[in-house]
This record gives sequence, structure tokens and C-alpha cells, in this order.
Amino acid sequence: MDPTQLSLLKRKPAPTTDLATLLRERFGHPAFRPYQEEVCRAAAEGADALLVMPTGSGKSLCYQLPGVARGGTTLVISPLIALMEDQTSKLKDKGFAAEAIHSGRGRDLSRAACRAYLDGALDFLTIAPERLSVPGFPEMLAKRPPTLVAVDEAHCISHWGHDFRPDYRLLKDRLPLLRPAPVLALTATATVRVQKDIVEQLGIPGAQRFIRGFRRDNLAIEAIDRPRAEREADLLAMLAPAERRPAIVYVPSRKMAEEIAQVLGEHFKTAPYHAGLDPASRSKAQEGFLAGALEVIVATIAFGMGVDKPNIRTVVHMALPSSVEGYYQEIGRAGRDGKPSRALLLYSWGDRKIHESFLERDYPPTSTLSQVLSAVPKAGIAREDLLKGCGLDEETAETALQKLYSHGGVRVDAEDVVHPGKDGWKPSYEAIRRYRAQQLDEVLEFAQSGDCRMARLVRYFGDTRDARPCGHCDACQPKGCVGRRFREPTSRERGWAERILEELQRYEGLSTGNLYKNVFPREELDRKGYERMLDALARAKAVTLTEDTFDKEGETIRFRRVRLGALGCGALSALLLEGGAPDSSAAPVKAVAPTRRKAAQKAEEESAAPSLIDQALVARLKAWRKVQSKSMGVPAFVVLSDRTLLAIAARRPMNAEELARLKGVGKRFVDRYGATVLKLLAG
Repeated sequence: MDPTQLSLLKRKPAPTTDLATLLRERFGHPAFRPYQEEVCRAAAEGADALLVMPTGSGKSLCYQLPGVARGGTTLVISPLIALMEDQTSKLKDKGFAAEAIHSGRGRDLSRAACRAYLDGALDFLTIAPERLSVPGFPEMLAKRPPTLVAVDEAHCISHWGHDFRPDYRLLKDRLPLLRPAPVLALTATATVRVQKDIVEQLGIPGAQRFIRGFRRDNLAIEAIDRPRAEREADLLAMLAPAERRPAIVYVPSRKMAEEIAQVLGEHFKTAPYHAGLDPASRSKAQEGFLAGALEVIVATIAFGMGVDKPNIRTVVHMALPSSVEGYYQEIGRAGRDGKPSRALLLYSWGDRKIHESFLERDYPPTSTLSQVLSAVPKAGIAREDLLKGCGLDEETAETALQKLYSHGGVRVDAEDVVHPGKDGWKPSYEAIRRYRAQQLDEVLEFAQSGDCRMARLVRYFGDTRDARPCGHCDACQPKGCVGRRFREPTSRERGWAERILEELQRYEGLSTGNLYKNVFPREELDRKGYERMLDALARAKAVTLTEDTFDKEGETIRFRRVRLGALGCGALSALLLEGGAPDSSAAPVKAVAPTRRKAAQKAEEESAAPSLIDQALVARLKAWRKVQSKSMGVPAFVVLSDRTLLAIAARRPMNAEELARLKGVGKRFVDRYGATVLKLLAG
């Protein structure tokens, strides 16, 4: 052991229970942030624990302080090199002996870190999870067990988490070697389902759970339904005031990052950031933003992990995120200094299509995995030969092989030879694939919801103690929005709202679909307008909207129920609708008796005379339908009913969203035939 290491070892403090003194003297903080002390005390006393606390709320201290208090070396397991280097550097700046071992460090540095660990000269050693698969490395750690094991980004161990890493699955078998050290799992994003999986996969079923701090009182959230063509103009307007910058703008693709950065660059100091850039360009963009040389960074989700910039005023999403967990983590980068900040989400129903294509890419159909598995002989096959010879393009085959490996369908030995794995891999894979699709439903429901955004997020992560409205999101304070536009309802719209409330007085707890059919059988208010009316009534506390599910043929169907709210009809005076200026020429609609409504609906359908519809278009649609039905071996009406075909020809929808609103179309039809039908409509 060299003199420096001896010096470090000699000055290591003895174990202590005086956490407040350590906090002040070793970490330089006058007091704990909310929720930190209870976690630190549990870990310092040797309890296993799971901490789920948002980005920027001080999770790192919750393992650093108890680790120092216990008087030995804290082992930190982290999946991100940038985060490992950042945390190690900050610990060294505070006077702690800290090292990291990962693929970005040379062999000599890694060996020196191992020697220092074995000599007891380190306060903190941070490693990447894959190090635990290196022969002899876990045994080396066990020669001088750590005083505390911190598993950072712990959601990575769960198939249900948004960033699953197979290397994390090694931990359950390796952690017993490091006992009796307590295990503290930390993450910023974990649903109740993921929390349960984390403690199971780490083998700490008795861990204390701390689900804390998801409320952000300084963050005002808006979700703005906008066609893609209008979003750039909205973005420029929302970022124009200087007090809304610095800002992060999240986009779904690398191409869009470049395009939006170019547009914003004409007005603000802006740079793109995505995985397709070379490392030097990414580093320059990140460092420029952190240093204040850039006002806006336009990024894919590749940007943000480990980035700690306290004064970000606005986070904008230019499309629907892939999950509520990811969305919450990304907006959590705004306002870490506690000052008022905004999170703005511009979306439309069509955004879901992008994520569905990503889902197909990242979670191929089970048949694709089976095709790869069928090419694996009992004796095994070299991985490279398998990828080239299974009949799929190598990228798809690689993804399928990874999924097979994760779910036990194959084994891969040290020589990179693939062998058949265990039976029964399909149910677990299909379950995770359904779950990923469900996450798309959940994030769309969040965007379209009419209740308090922050309260909804708090509930989503399992903190049931804190359900109060935030007071400044688009649901709580519509007049304070910067992106959404609200107005007073017209007399016709007020009449529609009254009819909805009257129906709920007769039939409480209807699904939104059944309520719509009961109140608007003639569809004088289209479905999208009706959903916005429900959201407006929810904002005014006239109704409450809750999610519910039912099972149909093994599939879980999600829907919303509507109930009268606390204020009921008395809330109509506070009703505000989303949208531009109303049509002042619209006359109020008189109530129509149910039997007369049906008669009027029939008359309206029959009045769609051939002379009012482009017959050439009808002929094109019928010809396409005939070809499609023959190829499927089904009657033409199974593909598209005559009534729906005529409605399409009469309404001539311009995009997938307008097409989906038509009665009889439905999401599945749009997914399968939407692009073709829209081309036919365009002539």
C-alpha cells in the first residue's frame, strides 16, 4: 500500500450515528432535504431499502451519507458511465476517496482501483453492472465486503421498467457474496409493479419502501392537442419570453432534432443532441448547455441522464412520450432550483403510431422470436452464423435473439455460441410486449385527462398519501396556460353540457362511450368534441373521470367512467372549453326526444343522396374494398360496411385522426388500412 492510500485509510472516520453532524461537516449541507433523513437513517442502521424519489430530489446523498456513517467502503452499482464519472468527481471534490471501474477506463486504472478497495483505502467504489460477470471480480469484492451496496437506476433490473438491462439480473446471485452489507436500491421512476419486481429480483423482499417526493409544486404542466404542422409555431411562441429559457425540447427522432434545432437556432442559441452525433459534438452541446452558452437544446431521450442543471425553466415534448415513467423523469429536469417552471406536451392521437413502430422494432412479434429459435440446433450455433442464417435481416434477428436470451429461450456460452434454452419463454415475453403497449395507452390517457396533472402523476407512482390538486396545471388553472387556449362555451355547447349532466343524473357511472351514444345518437357533437367537453366538465368539477378495464377474449380493454362531480350542474358557470373562437352563428340545439332522434338520424343518413357525394370516389373505395376482401377470403362488408364507406366519401377526412373519428371506422381499421384509404381520398 502506498503512502497516499495509508493516509486515506488512517483518516477514515469511525462508524457514527450522528447523521446531522456528518451532513454538515463532510457534505457541507446545513440540513436534510425533504424525505432524505428517514432513508439515510434506515440505511445507516443496516436495513435493506427501496427508495423511489424523483430526479433532482437528492437520492445520491441517501446512499453516500449512510455509507460514510457506517465507516467502510460503499459499493455503488450504476449503468451509466457519464453518471459514474460525475458522481465520482463530485465525491472527490468533497474530499472523499472515490474511484470508478467501467469500460471507459484502462486496465491499469481499474487494477489500481481494485487494490485501493482491497486495502480499505476507498470511501466509494462505483462499478458498472457487467463487471459482476467478469470471472473472479465478485469474489475479489467479497474478500473485503463493502459496508453498504447501493444499486442506482434500480428500475433497470425489472422487465417492467422503462430501461431494462439484462446485466442487472446478475445482481441477485452476486449480492449474497457481499453480505451482511445492507442493500439500498434507488430509482427515479418505478411504478408499483416495478417496485415489487425490484425487491424480488434483488432478493430483498423485506426491504423498507420509501416512495417519496413525486409532487413538484413549482412545475406547471400542460398537455396541448396540436396537429404536427402547427407545433413549430407553438414552440417558438412558448419559448419566446426570456423567462422560459433555458429549455430542453424533446423530440422523437434524430431527424426532427436537427430540423427543430435549425428553426429555433434562428431565434435562440440552440444545438441538437442525439445518439447519431459524434461524441465530440454531443459533448460540446451538453457542456455548452450546462455552462449557459446555449439557451435551448433539442434532443432525443438520449439527453438528460445524469445532467444536473438547476435553472432549466421549460421542458417541451414535441410528441407523445412512450411512457408516463419516462415523461416524468424528463420533465423532472425543469426547475430543480425550486423556481416556477413549465412542462409542455404537444401531442395528437397520431403520435401513437410512431411509438407503435418503435414497439414493433424493439419487441418483435413472438413468431419472429420463434423463427430465430427454430434455427438454433441442440448442439448450438455460433451467434454470428445464427444471425446470418435465420432468414431475417440481421438487425431484427439481433433484437429477437436479445429478447430470447432475456426470457430464457436461449443460452449463450462464453464462446458466443447460442444453445436452446428453457421452454415456457413465450408467456413472459408476450406479457412484457402487452405491457409496453399498455404504457402507450397510459401516456395517451394522461395527455387527454381533465384532472390535475400533478395529482395524477403522484398517484401513478404509488404515493397515495398526497392527492391534493397542484393549483397551476392546465386542469387546475386553465387561464394561466401558455399553450392551451380556453374560451367561454356558446349557448349550443352549454346545452350539450347540460344534456350530459342530465343523463348522468339518470345513469351514474356510465362509460364515456355509452354516455356519448345516449346523449348524442345523431352525432351532432363529434367524438373528439365530446371528449373535450368531458374534460372541461372535469376541470369545472362538474364530473369526475376514472379509468376502468374489462377483459375481452383475453385482452384487457381500458375505458373511462363518468360520474357527477361535487359541484354538478352548479359548476356550469365555471365551464371553459379548449379551442379558438367559437362559431357565433351556431344556433342552440333543441332537445329531441329519443324516438325523434332516431328518426332524425335515419333521415339524415338517407338524405346523403348520391348527388351530394363524389361517385368516382365511392367507386374507387368499393373497388379497393373488393380487392381487399378477396385477398382475405371474407365478404366485402367485413372490411368496410356500406354505411361507413359512404360516410368516408361524404366527410373526406384529411388525416388519420379525422378518419378515426368516423362512426364504424375504429382504431384497428386506421392502423391497417388508414394510409391506403387516405391515398384514395387524395385522388
